[in-house]
Amino acid sequence: MYYRHADLAQAKQFLEDFGMHVAYTENDGKKLYFAGEGPEAYVYIAEQAEKSEYMGGAFLVESKEDLELATKLIPGASKLHAAGPAGGYRVTFQDPDGSPVNLVWGIEETGPNKSSISTPASNHPLDKPRLGTFVRYDKHAPCPVFKLGHFGLLVTDFQRSYDFFTKHFNIIPSDFLTNDAGEKVAAFCRIDRGEEYVDHHSFFFEVNHIRTGTHHCSFEVQDPDVQAIGHHLLAKKGYNQAWGMGRHILGSQMFDYWFTPDDFLLEHYSDSDQVNCHNPPGTLLQCEETIAIYGPSIPKGFGDAIPVISGKGPAA
Repeated sequence: MYYRHADLAQAKQFLEDFGMHVAYTENDGKKLYFAGEGPEAYVYIAEQAEKSEYMGGAFLVESKEDLELATKLIPGASKLHAAGPAGGYRVTFQDPDGSPVNLVWGIEETGPNKSSISTPASNHPLDKPRLGTFVRYDKHAPCPVFKLGHFGLLVTDFQRSYDFFTKHFNIIPSDFLTNDAGEKVAAFCRIDRGEEYVDHHSFFFEVNHIRTGTHHCSFEVQDPDVQAIGHHLLAKKGYNQAWGMGRHILGSQMFDYWFTPDDFLLEHYSDSDQVNCHNPPGTLLQCEETIAIYGPSIPKGFGDAIPVISGKGPAA
């Protein structure tokens, strides 16, 4: 994910409390590359700017040839340019509503930090694999981010966006949401890898009549325990919670949403569904009952990614 922040120091503090760490710096510290515990060199770019601005999420392509092909096939796509301090290349284009999206290839990987991502076994009534060992966490530590799991956009025309993303990429639907009239208004999409199991959704888009642009980005974490610990740490530090904790229906993951100090929406999630070509897309009515199995009620403004506490709209 790539964002510009009007107050980079404030954004840095939030992202570290959210469970990331600075892996690279550029431009005399005015551009920070934040990593998680997974193999990616970085998962979030934060850049100092006069105003906060969303600069797009990124999809990894398999070859430089794919990246070059994108410059020819996607209307308005940029030329190849350097992706950042870990090497590789990036191409930027805009979705039909003008929101930036990035494609990357060739960024060096570091390998996962397995020492910080190790889930203890869980005991159940008829299956107790955890014998003579204890569950102990640092309750004062941030929840370590592992990887960027998905991001989503608010759009004006469902079919136009659906046609654009499914035409140019191997993006296919896992589930749809419809309005009361039966019209499709949201798609939760995965990367089509055939028989290979993949995350239920790596990308989503939803019709919105208030604004377009980013809705939220979401980062996978170890398990609901560390997720809950991270939740309480962020609350203790006074950050603006958006919604959570709870469990979603589409994707089944545990969710916890927070606003950055400049009102971008970020999520921790854990325990998400894995699907493949044998899982056909489903369709559900868009309402609170189909969004979460349990958790707090959806707060006012969440669908628009607008914080209620501050009373102001998002930065982009």
